[in-house]
Amino acid sequence: MGESRLCPKFEAAFDILGKRWIGVLIRVLGSGPMRFNEIGERIPEISKKMLTERLKELEELGMVKRSVYPETPVRIVYSLTEKGEAITPALEEVQHWADEWLN
Repeated sequence: MGESRLCPKFEAAFDILGKRWIGVLIRVLGSGPMRFNEIGERIPEISKKMLTERLKELEELGMVKRSVYPETPVRIVYSLTEKGEAITPALEEVQHWADEWLN
């Protein structure tokens, strides 16, 4: 039998999704656009520093869009891009698995 290797794209996907808070953030933003503090309220265990870092990473990956509205005060809203939305069905399946198999 030959040695089988994982697909590099599969590995890259898990490098992203395996980072702490990434999957949770995508799941939270899957319910619609939100401001920074709203996201923080939905994930009270995440620090503001980590939330900032993860949102920036997801933005750089093209999975989250940061929209700035020039109001007073300035309003910033985060939302999933098409690329970010595309992973949400897989995260739904992870939720189903967790409901079934994790206590």
